[in-house]
Amino acid sequence: MNYLMAIDAGTGSVRAVIFDTLGNQISVAQKEWTHLEEEGVPNSMSFDFEKNWLLVCECIKESFKAANLSGEDIAALSATSMREGIVLYDRDGNELWAVANVDARADKEVRFLKENFKGIEEEFYAESGQTFALGAIPRIMWLKNNRAELYERVAKISMIGDWILARLCGVIATDPSNGGTTGIFSLKKRDWAGEMAAKVGLKDDIFPKVLEVGTLMGGVTDKASKESGLSTNTKVVMGGGDVQLGSAGLGVVEVGQVAILGGSFWQQVVNIDKNTPPPLDMNIRVNPHVIPNLSQAEGITFFSGLVMRWFRDAFCDMEKLQAKEQGVDVYALMEEKAAQVPAGSYGILPIFSDSMKYSKWYHAAPSFLNLSINPEICNRASMFRSLQENAAIVSAINLDKIKEFTDIKIETIVFAGGASKGKLWSQIVADVTGCRVKIPRVTEATALGAAMAAGVGVGIYRDIASAAKELVVWDKTYEPNMENKKIYDEIKIKFQSAYEAQLKLVDDNITASMWRAPGL
Repeated sequence: MNYLMAIDAGTGSVRAVIFDTLGNQISVAQKEWTHLEEEGVPNSMSFDFEKNWLLVCECIKESFKAANLSGEDIAALSATSMREGIVLYDRDGNELWAVANVDARADKEVRFLKENFKGIEEEFYAESGQTFALGAIPRIMWLKNNRAELYERVAKISMIGDWILARLCGVIATDPSNGGTTGIFSLKKRDWAGEMAAKVGLKDDIFPKVLEVGTLMGGVTDKASKESGLSTNTKVVMGGGDVQLGSAGLGVVEVGQVAILGGSFWQQVVNIDKNTPPPLDMNIRVNPHVIPNLSQAEGITFFSGLVMRWFRDAFCDMEKLQAKEQGVDVYALMEEKAAQVPAGSYGILPIFSDSMKYSKWYHAAPSFLNLSINPEICNRASMFRSLQENAAIVSAINLDKIKEFTDIKIETIVFAGGASKGKLWSQIVADVTGCRVKIPRVTEATALGAAMAAGVGVGIYRDIASAAKELVVWDKTYEPNMENKKIYDEIKIKFQSAYEAQLKLVDDNITASMWRAPGL
């Protein structure tokens, strides 16, 4: 039993990744999943725990096959997941109801809270670092108002990564980094703040024990062993939120260190002392880190990776065929073409995710502005590059907001996740931010962080911080092109002005928002 497994439940997919104890990735198996709108419930994003558990088990089995290993070879495992997604259970530990991360059904509940509990969002944000935009309180209130029988049966709450671990070992618990994103949590105490729920008329006795990341929970049960192929000798260890464990997997474990995680969503995170108060404007969220004395200031860019998937599937059939013929990844092929496009993409301005405005968060309608009818300059390659540039620009705006209230100077950024596999995208991040960009050898940093947690739980590593310093190996470094930065600084200003104009079209009911927080 010389291997560690990480189960990574992201927004767009779930994967099982096997590592050796030196942090080398041995195999990975991935399944895409979708979170469907519940019939008759606008803006909902349900999480199908029965179907998705089967996908988790398939990934585990396929990862064994790819590595030529068996369940007996896995010493320990842990899980990480999209934050904000919640699972509710009955008193017997059976799942009752679950939603994925950007479920936005509870708009009426958010308005009710703001109108009937004046200043309560600001009060809760000051303690938890979270607003109601992605928090659990409005969603649980929605369940109470609309599915009363289910609500009455609710006895426990957990996050989606916790749900995977509960399925495997039978123990329902959470950790600060993931549980903290419910907004029913104290940044300083790193524990539930059940009095928040009680204050708004919700159950305050449904909160399970909080375990720090790397805490041993138990072993794989007989039932889970039969379903997944794991051994009952494999130990199950508390994991955490995908961004925070991803940060650990990047070696971002000390105050002032910075990372951008480029996945389905992009997150920009800066490590701060846990006693640093959240900003008064409430535009940035603050989360507990997986390191006990740290929190993280975080900006979020919506759908950056999912927008790329959409663009690939909607417009790049030719490149898909070419990539298949050449035996290469379609994104790598698109990058080759996009590299021939000059910085600035001929002025094309994508309108997808706004910069983070956590206190009043909604997006414009998805669109491209400033297109040309000249096919030599306005084509798939230039539009593809413009999307890469835009993700980097919105990230830079979010980092600017974090710098304003932390006074942290940013010179180096660690970049990871699927987007960091792109050489062009990595260089664009450096050029836009004006910072040195470091790429780890293991780009699946979130999974590596979860594997570190598993190793801590069985004594392979002393703690998460020391494991990170031992295991993270750097692959590439990109230095910024400051001439390109001048171009991007101008585009950043134009983008912000253009986005405000596009939001006005939403306000005037001319276009439809890509996403809006509940209650707006």
